[in-house]
Amino acid sequence: MHDLIIERGNIVDGSGAPARITDVAVNDGIVTELGRNLGRARRRINAEGAVVTPGFVDIHTHYDGQATWDPYLTPSSWHGVTTAIFGNCGVGFAPVRPKQSPYLIDLMEGVEDIPGNVLAEGVSFNWESFPQFLDVLDAAPKAIDIGAQVPHAPLRFYVMGERGADHTSRPTDDDITAMGGLLEEALKAGALGFTTSRTIKHLTRDGRNTPSLSAGEAEIKGLALAMKRAGRGVFEVNSDFGPGEFEILRMAAELSGRPLSILLLQVNNAPELWRQTRQQVHEARAAGLSINAQVGCRPIVIMMGLETTINPFSTHPAWKDMTSLSPAQRFDRLKHDSELRSVLVTQIPDDEHTRRVREWMPRTYIVDENFDYEPSTETSIGSIAAAAGRSVWEIALEAMMSNHGKRLLAHTFENYSEGNLEVVREMLLDEATVMGLGDGGAHVCIVCDEGAPTFLLSHWARDRKRGERLPLEFLVKKHTLDSAMGYGLSDRGLLAPGYRADINVIDFERLRLREAEVVYDLPAGGKRLIQRADGYLHTFVSGTEIVSNDEHTGALPGRLLR
Repeated sequence: MHDLIIERGNIVDGSGAPARITDVAVNDGIVTELGRNLGRARRRINAEGAVVTPGFVDIHTHYDGQATWDPYLTPSSWHGVTTAIFGNCGVGFAPVRPKQSPYLIDLMEGVEDIPGNVLAEGVSFNWESFPQFLDVLDAAPKAIDIGAQVPHAPLRFYVMGERGADHTSRPTDDDITAMGGLLEEALKAGALGFTTSRTIKHLTRDGRNTPSLSAGEAEIKGLALAMKRAGRGVFEVNSDFGPGEFEILRMAAELSGRPLSILLLQVNNAPELWRQTRQQVHEARAAGLSINAQVGCRPIVIMMGLETTINPFSTHPAWKDMTSLSPAQRFDRLKHDSELRSVLVTQIPDDEHTRRVREWMPRTYIVDENFDYEPSTETSIGSIAAAAGRSVWEIALEAMMSNHGKRLLAHTFENYSEGNLEVVREMLLDEATVMGLGDGGAHVCIVCDEGAPTFLLSHWARDRKRGERLPLEFLVKKHTLDSAMGYGLSDRGLLAPGYRADINVIDFERLRLREAEVVYDLPAGGKRLIQRADGYLHTFVSGTEIVSNDEHTGALPGRLLR
C-alpha cells in the first residue's frame, strides 16, 4: 500500500517535458510511481484540474538567522519552496569568535537590511565553528529542507580580526592558509558552498565596505584550493563585474574544479553590462567550466509606505518629528492634520534621499492587490502627477495614506531599465541561468521578492500582457530541476521514481500574489514586509504535507542538507 497517491493531476514534472494527466505515488518520502491505477493508498488526493509540480528550490536566500527562530521560513514556504539555501553574498554568522557577533550583525544589517536588534535578540550565537553552526541548524525544527554556505566575511574576520575589515591591510600567507583550512573543514562537515561579495553596494551599517571586497588574487586562490581539497561545494559570487573581475573568478573556478555561480541582473547605470558578463559565462562554459548565472523573474522592487524602512518623506523634518509615534498614531495624525500634510508635500528638503526619490518617481508605482509587476511608465506616480498638474509628493502621500495607511509604493530599482521585462525574459531563456534572486529573509522592510516562484508561474505562463509568455513546463524546470542541479542536489527537482517527494499541488487558475504588507513578527518586535499567495492546495516535503490551502499544517519534516 502506498503512503500517498495524488490522482488525475496535470503533472509538470520538472524535466521540461509536456504536461500530462496522471497519478503520482509516494512511499517513505520518495516518489515511487507515476501512472494510472497505482493501487491502494493510505491517503488519496484528487488533483483533477490542478497542476502538480516538484517543490521549488530557492538557491539564494538569507535565512542564516531566521532559520534558528522560524521553523517555517516565511514568506518562502507560502510560495511552494521546499528547499532553501542561505549564506549567500559573503555574509552570515559563522565562524564567529566570542564577542565578534556585533560586527557580523552590523554587516548583515548593512548588506541585507535585517535590523540589528532583531538579530541580536533572535540569534543565540551558541556556536563558534561552522560545523557547530551546522549542528545548531540541524537540531532546529523546520518545515522545509535547508542548506548553508560558508560566507567570506565572517571567515576573514574570524582569522584576521579587525584587520579583516580594514581594506588597507592584506592577509598574510598564514592568514590565507588558516582561512583555507577552516573552509575545507566546513565543506567536509556539510556546507554546500563558499560565497563572497565583491560589490561596492555592500556596506556595513556604519558605511564601510564589506570585508571581502578587497580580497586579492592570492586570497581567492587559497580559498579555491581549499574547495579543491574538499572536493565539494559551489563558489557563489555577488560582484559589480568591473574590468578583470570575471577573469579572477574564472581562475578560481579552474583552480578549484568546483561550480561557479554568479548573480546576474541589469543595473541602470550600466544597462548592457549584464550581457557582457553573460558572454563571459558562455565562453567559460564552452571551455568546459561549470558556471551558471543566478537571475530573477521580475524587477528588483523597493517598497515604500508609511511603515516601511524608507519612504519619500523619510528625511523630512516633519516626518522625523513623528518617529516616536506608533504607526497607528502617526497615521491618525496625518489623517487629521491637513497642515502637516501640506508641510510634507510643499516644504521639500534638499538632501540626497529626497533628490534620489525625485529621480525615482517616473519609475515608482502605486501597489494594490492587482498590481502588475511589469507596469507601464504611463501609470507611474510621475506620469499621474504630470497628467493631474500636481506634485509627485502629493500623489505619493495620498497613495500611502489609502487603504487605512497600508498602501505601498513600488520603485522598479533594477532589471527594468527599458520599462518592461524583455531583458528578464532574455535572461530566463538563457540555458546558462538558474533562478536565484528572491533574497528570502533579506531587506526585510525594503524589498519583498520572496514570492518569485508564484510570480514566475502566474505572470510568465498566464498573465503577461506586455510581451510573449513562456511555457509552464519550461518555467517549472527553471525553478526545480535546474536550480537543484546547480547546487548538485541530484535527489530533488523532478517528479520521477526515486526522487524526493517534494511536491506542490497548485490551483493554477487561482494562483496569485496577495498584496504585500508590513507585519511586526520578528524578534524584538521587528517589522518586515511579507507577501502571501493564493493557489497552493498542497505542499509536501518528503511526502509530508506542510501547506494545505495556503496555510501551514504545523508539520515540520524539513532537514539540513549536508
